Amino acid sequence: MSLEFSYRHLYYFWVVAKEGGVSKAAERLGMAVQTVSTQVRELEKSLGFALLKPAGRGVALTEAGEVALRQADLIFQLGEQLPANLREAVGSRVVRLTVGISDGLSKLAVRHLLQPIIEAEPDLRLLCHEDQFEGLLGELALHRLDVVLADRPAPTNPNLKVYSHSLGFSAMAWYAPEALYEAAAADFPRSLGQVPILLPTTQTAVRLRLDQWLERQGVKPRIVGEFEDSALLATFGAGGFGVFPAAELMHEKLTHRYELRRVGPCEGVEEHFYAIGTAKKISHPLVRRLLPDRV
Repeated sequence: MSLEFSYRHLYYFWVVAKEGGVSKAAERLGMAVQTVSTQVRELEKSLGFALLKPAGRGVALTEAGEVALRQADLIFQLGEQLPANLREAVGSRVVRLTVGISDGLSKLAVRHLLQPIIEAEPDLRLLCHEDQFEGLLGELALHRLDVVLADRPAPTNPNLKVYSHSLGFSAMAWYAPEALYEAAAADFPRSLGQVPILLPTTQTAVRLRLDQWLERQGVKPRIVGEFEDSALLATFGAGGFGVFPAAELMHEKLTHRYELRRVGPCEGVEEHFYAIGTAKKISHPLVRRLLPDRV
């Protein structure tokens, strides 16, 4: 059965299902009732399932028919969008880049990482999707994303052909709002056991390194909040809720935009950044701009 044959017969079934009967569908299509009925039976024969069943003066969907209708809806909706998408593609210079952002990645760093692309392409249409790391890798493998930005490399998986490219790293430091700065700065880092602490959640790669650092300092922190979103963490910190660690890459933004003060370094702890793609050598020209050495 050819694709043309399959889609043509699927379209007749789709119209019958939408109109609720063969007669109405035949009228809409400008065809004979017998012709439409035959086309639908041919589709059922090819698929091996009955898709329609009598219901009063019309027809109703079988269980298989409901599944087929959902798929047909997707197919023909995409077809309806094709002319508009073509007009947009031909009539403008818009350059699309679809980026997956891991929920464990510092969101304050995302803009910094994407800055080279934003500056290089004035006609850029940037589509950002945030999700759990594993889900994004699956979307990337299906080519629904151009690149994934994450705080960790992709795990080795022979069934998932994705490759990790380092974007570098940033040292971490502790920041405090003005109200907590003096208490946090006095006898740092032991003082961190005396002030409320905010931390990234255990979903982030850097959290384990932070916990180990605190343990090495002999600090038992009083954790009052944990956040997946680093921008939200910084917002609560700026509001006086607690002292927190952040990538020094964002020092200027933290001190100027959020009016926070740097308490001290988190020596030996770094936040790493990765671009994950579907090839060992990045070929997408915009994604290549993310890489420090433009590999």
